[in-house]
Parts: sequence; structure tokens; C-alpha cells
Amino acid sequence: MSDLVEPAPAKLNLALHVTGRRNDGYHLLDSLVVFAKAGDQLRLRPGPLSLQIDGPFAAGLDSDGDNLCLRAARLVGADVSISLTKNLPVASGIGGGSADAAAVLRGLARMGHLLPDAPEKLGADVPVCLLSAPARMQGVGEIITPLSALPALPLVLVNPGVGVSTPQVFKAMATRDNPPLPPIPKFNDLTGLVNWLTRTRNDLEAPACQICPQISDVLQVLAASGAIFSRMSGSGATCFGLYDSPAKAEMAAQSLKQHGWWAVATELAQPLPQR
Repeated sequence: MSDLVEPAPAKLNLALHVTGRRNDGYHLLDSLVVFAKAGDQLRLRPGPLSLQIDGPFAAGLDSDGDNLCLRAARLVGADVSISLTKNLPVASGIGGGSADAAAVLRGLARMGHLLPDAPEKLGADVPVCLLSAPARMQGVGEIITPLSALPALPLVLVNPGVGVSTPQVFKAMATRDNPPLPPIPKFNDLTGLVNWLTRTRNDLEAPACQICPQISDVLQVLAASGAIFSRMSGSGATCFGLYDSPAKAEMAAQSLKQHGWWAVATELAQPLPQR
């Protein structure tokens, strides 16, 4: 049997509002989530269960039993050999391990395994990464409302090469009971999306910048590079910029790399086929 290949697209929080905190300490979110063409790649073949990791950021990961890819396979009781090509920075606020785990689950579904009833056991972002399509994500990540596909907009992802602790960012927040997202319309073009985004926030951006000042540097350079809109994704440290042409996005990515940062020009991905 030939290898089964499954993409693990980068997850972007175009907007992320923190609207409260439960008694158990988990924060309540309201977020517009989309996915980029850039991402990791998984290859699956019949077992025994194992994991090999290669790619530019392989050194940042362990292939031991606690890896999310192996935990995903165990959750559905699958003996599968997994190869992960790690193209995205680790602990960078763009889905990473959750996207990889979701890709393993999608691949196993293609191999005949049932999807688990509670993929959120692997992490709050796994359900939306399993969908890998535009969605409004609420609650602690378990309330997912699929949205209409967005145009294939050019964008750049940038990471200064500094890992940021998500619990530390949440701890540094000044306020946790913030207003939710405004109503989400159907976005037909970049202008409509940007107009809506200017009315939204990433409530984790300010505390993340306090912890990691390099994020502020990235955002300043993105704005100066011709981005029509820029923001930090998730809890950081990856930021994104939206551009009005692929050529401008590519030029910006090359310029950003000169700062010693990881940068890639890509675009919003179209939804993956649902199986």
C-alpha cells in the first residue's frame, strides 16, 4: 500500500476575543479561524505504531509517546506508521501540534477508522483543525460554526523564532470579560474582510508583546512592508499580514527573512474535502 498523504494547514486566528473564564480556569473564546496553504505534512501507512519526524523544525519536537500524533492514533485504536514533515515553527500560535493530530485523524478516517467522538481530548484546537475550513470557534474551542469559504487571499506568516507560553500569555491578560465578535458577514473580497477585522481584536496580542517584545517588532515591519492588515495569530509569536497581490506578499516575505525571522508567503486555503 502506498503512503497516504494528508496536509496539516496552519491555523490562523484572524480575530480572537477572550470573553470570560470558567470556574475550572479555562478561558472562553470567540474567534474567526481560517487556514493557510502553508503547513506541515503527514504520511501514513499500516503500522506498527511509530512516528518519524523530519523537516525544518523537526529538532523542536520529540517523537516519544506523548506526541499528539501518536496520541491521536491511540485515541482511535490504530496501528499506523506516521511520518511528519514539520514545516511550521513549534509553539508558534498557528495550530502546530493540533493541526498535525487532526491530520492524523483525517488520514485514519480515509484508511477506514472512525473519527473519535471527542477529538477535543487531544486539545482545544483539534476539532476546528479537523474541519480545516473557515469557522467561528467559541467556548473553550468546542463550539464550531462553519462559515462560507473566503477568497484565496495572499498573506505572509512571520515568526521571530521565539516560543511563547500560552498559559503565560493568558496569565498576563489585564481583562478577561471582553465583548464577543461582531456579526460575521460573508466576505467576498479583501476589502470587506479588512473592514470587518478593523472592528475586532486579538485580546492576547498585548500581553504576548509584553512577554515577547519581538512580536511588536514583527508587527511594525509587517505594517511597513505593504500589508493591508496585520495582527498576531493565537497566543503568538507568529503574526500574519494580508496583501493585495501574491507578488507583494512574496516580496514582503523575502524582506522579512532578512531580519533573521521565519517568513513564508502563502494564501488562505480552500476547505479540505470532508470524508
